[in-house]
Amino acid sequence: MLYDGQMENRSDLSSIQDFPVELVSSSRKDKAQSSIGFLQRSRNAIMGAADAVRRVAAKGGFGDDNRRTEALVVTIDGMIWTGYSSGLVVQWDGNGNRIQDFLYHSFGVQCFCTYGMQIWVGYVSGIVQVLDLKGNLIGGWVAHSCPIVKLTVGVGYVFALGNHGGIRGWNITSPGPLDSILHSELGGKEFLYTKIENIKILSGTWNVGQGKASQDSLTSWLGSVASDVGLVVVGLQEVEMGAGFLAMSAAKETVGLEGSSAGQWWLDMIDKTLDEGSTFERIGSRQLAGLVIAVWVKTNIRVHVGDVDAAAVPCGFGRAIGNKGAVGLRVRVYGRIMCFINCHFAAHLDAVGRRNSDFDHVYRTMSFSRPTNLLNATPVGTSSSFSMFRGTNSAEGMPELSESDMIVFLGDFNYRLDDISYDEARDFVSQRCFDWLRERDQLRAEMEAGNAFQGMREAIITFPPTYKFERHQAGLAGYDSGEKKRIPAWCDRILYRDSRSSLGAECSLEYPVVSSILQYEACMDVTDSDHKPVRCIFSTDIARVDEPIRRQEFGEILESNEKIKCLLKELYKIPETIISTNNIILQNQDTLILRITNKCTEDNALFEIICEGESTVMENQKKATNHQLRGSFGLPRWLEVSPATGIIRPDHIVEVSVHHEEFQTLEEFVDGVVQNSWCEDSRDKEAILIVKVHGNYTIQTRNHRVRVHHCYSSKKNQLTDPQSNGSRHVQGSVLHRSDFQRLSSSFDVVDQLHKLHSP
Repeated sequence: MLYDGQMENRSDLSSIQDFPVELVSSSRKDKAQSSIGFLQRSRNAIMGAADAVRRVAAKGGFGDDNRRTEALVVTIDGMIWTGYSSGLVVQWDGNGNRIQDFLYHSFGVQCFCTYGMQIWVGYVSGIVQVLDLKGNLIGGWVAHSCPIVKLTVGVGYVFALGNHGGIRGWNITSPGPLDSILHSELGGKEFLYTKIENIKILSGTWNVGQGKASQDSLTSWLGSVASDVGLVVVGLQEVEMGAGFLAMSAAKETVGLEGSSAGQWWLDMIDKTLDEGSTFERIGSRQLAGLVIAVWVKTNIRVHVGDVDAAAVPCGFGRAIGNKGAVGLRVRVYGRIMCFINCHFAAHLDAVGRRNSDFDHVYRTMSFSRPTNLLNATPVGTSSSFSMFRGTNSAEGMPELSESDMIVFLGDFNYRLDDISYDEARDFVSQRCFDWLRERDQLRAEMEAGNAFQGMREAIITFPPTYKFERHQAGLAGYDSGEKKRIPAWCDRILYRDSRSSLGAECSLEYPVVSSILQYEACMDVTDSDHKPVRCIFSTDIARVDEPIRRQEFGEILESNEKIKCLLKELYKIPETIISTNNIILQNQDTLILRITNKCTEDNALFEIICEGESTVMENQKKATNHQLRGSFGLPRWLEVSPATGIIRPDHIVEVSVHHEEFQTLEEFVDGVVQNSWCEDSRDKEAILIVKVHGNYTIQTRNHRVRVHHCYSSKKNQLTDPQSNGSRHVQGSVLHRSDFQRLSSSFDVVDQLHKLHSP
């Protein structure tokens, strides 16, 4: 392999048999060694080219900047939270010190919303997560199948806006005890809002051997049965191969390009066969080297099919090159997720272990462009029916394929027949003794042993082995009769898993996708390749929710369920609080303390202090004039309130300092230009503060009104420092925080102020 211009010769040749060049049997030792040397050089060249392109792409900045800040929010406890395009969420204190980092999702943060003691995070993947004020993940759902643009609170719900215009909402108490009650109550009425849809799915696989097919062959394979199906899935293998093409494919994958002219030719031909544009519409495709997969949907059900995501996993040459591997498409059908995976695994009779390993690698690592099952986007009110989190490291979390409601594996799996000769296999095929041949099928044995395709099913095979044939030779006489005489085998297969836990389960919201096989057959009359095309037709029942009926039932439960009413009444209770004074008088740069007491012994009280209005009073005219508010929380620049938000624990007191901030400055001249000419005016000022108090989940607040009056008393209460020529004032008498803490009540404070300024 090439590493920065240096060649590394690897001694292990375990992957050489992946390369689509077969050694010609010869008794000459030097000829065999020459062939192996050619394969090794080709392998090194492909790997080196792909690696070089990857390095250039990385240096060229093809990746996203994952350090970009995308969202910011301030929580009730005064902490600042920032979200990044990498999915990282960071907590900061009010002074800008970084406290903690959290990474619960690998897709970028789009927006925040906070209410009470919870933080709602919206991601570009459409996921919503809920954190507590310590950063612990306490819940989450798939809100949309697209990026979340905005999160906001209103009328007791948190609403998520997707960039497609859709809105979903969750009760602000979620996740919590209300969810389990609603889930149970709605579950009892499931039969009222459940609809069963049926769709027929045609799945087809064909190893085309780098050739092209006639229109008659495609019609025989797909066109003859497509009229009665709603979805068509086609997987092709060996559309195009060769060392140069594989290297170029690896380069295209690195820079985000895909496809080839040969792959496009096949898609166009199948479009024509299916009457694409009038009867069917192609909604997605993916190519990895010689592997191609595509999905078509009948136009009359197109509105029920969407959210198509693609993925690819190379398995050849150190899991880096796509001469072997898989391509997949994930599709939402009537709100349920179906995955279709086209595979081409390791070749040759004795490579059973490598085929098993290829399947395991594909199943564990295949990752689509969105990270989770899209069906569980919960309607308004049904907050926590489904939790959708998986570790950001795929090795630690569940594979994405495991989250689908139905998965279909199709392709050239390359499993062969054991303990049988070429002549014996030909005899049994000619006699159609398929039961005896199936007993020697490697794939069946590995599935029964639990080594591959765990939990998947296949219909009974009633067609002859589909590999290997001489091209353009009809009938069973077309099996390989050359020098190698490869033993016939069922290399080309279609397997599936639906959502049932047992075969007897019926379609329901618990088991939303239930499939049965109507046809499973090979098109033995097609002779364009050394493989025969195989097709399988599924009859699939899909349980979906009738959303208008479900919302109606949800509303009736909220109105009629006494347990929910009592719970909501308790959750929405506003804790009783008192404040130490409703009138504060400040002199000069005084700092006074406002105490807020939570008299409730069980629940937290959350407070926020805002400024309702501000006025100034002129010395001579005694006339109030309104001024625009300029600070945070609407506070004027001359008034500092700290903290302006916070949490009061049960039966506790919070002290809030109220301070007059002096902004009087002197003019500074730089090169004759005034740099700072703003000065504090010398009029009495007054602000009305509103202390808004609510509980963890209450929308309504209990408001306390506090009048803050600042007296500009330069003549009465300030002394002029003779050393400063009148430009600097020294405060004569100030009620300090320590002095205030010795007073017993707000009445004492007012009384003390009168004493301080009495003649």
